[in-house]
Amino acid sequence: MLLEGSDKPRLSLVKALNQNFKAELVHLIPIFVSLLFAVGCAYLLLTSTMELYSITPFPESPAGSVGNALYFVILVSAGALLLFFLLERKSYRLIVLVTGSALTAAVFLLSFIYLYALFLLIAPLPIGVLIAVSALTTFLAGFIIFRTKSRLGDFITLFLGGALGALLGASIQTLSVVFILCFLAVYDMFAVYHGPVGKIARAGLEKLRGLSFSFRNIQMGLGDLTFYSMLVGHMLLYFGPLPCVASMFGVLLGCFLAFRMLERDGIFPGLPFPILLGLALGFLSVPFV
Repeated sequence: MLLEGSDKPRLSLVKALNQNFKAELVHLIPIFVSLLFAVGCAYLLLTSTMELYSITPFPESPAGSVGNALYFVILVSAGALLLFFLLERKSYRLIVLVTGSALTAAVFLLSFIYLYALFLLIAPLPIGVLIAVSALTTFLAGFIIFRTKSRLGDFITLFLGGALGALLGASIQTLSVVFILCFLAVYDMFAVYHGPVGKIARAGLEKLRGLSFSFRNIQMGLGDLTFYSMLVGHMLLYFGPLPCVASMFGVLLGCFLAFRMLERDGIFPGLPFPILLGLALGFLSVPFV
């Protein structure tokens, strides 16, 4: 989900920015940074000897892939409904507890996995050392996100989206990846205009610290970055550098088109254009590998 952002009230904000906001290529910089980080994480997983396990509940088959896609849509929609319910009740402390717990678990897990992969290439370290370094990384990330108003929090969100997406792309087979991304893109269109995501944005996406970033009057959710990175990372791991670059170009082109829609609507789903173009250009380039 994409949203034009400001500290002004949300209802008057959309009208004002519909008149003044102009999409520029500079707005793509944070997404490009997140995708580059995802490529680096995917390359680390590719070159490491670490064994990865499938995280999907159903086997890789046409029916199983549809089941995996529905599973992800249910998880995403349940999370969005929970956050919307808490925002409606103005349970801000509980929101911090829920989002903080989720982000803490994610940062710790990702730190441990990527550090483990890195030191397998350099020199294996004791598990206790890896746990300690991962815990320190998690503490610093949580402190920056929840205890400071530093712009470093936005960088952490960019890196978190890239790292999480790369891991998902590495742990899910191709057919399931395609179905998951397509189903989520369709769900995103519904959720922004008729479901909880759009309502969360209007209630105040900035209240969900760590789950979004802002840059030059644009706000974008962590989920968007994660699924862009999932696509790009999967293309690198399963198909090679050229499809990876092609899918990255498609994602960035789709994001720019979505930003152009912000000039008119003020709020726009962040997945459909980037996912459609990223998948199309990525797979069109596969025969040239």
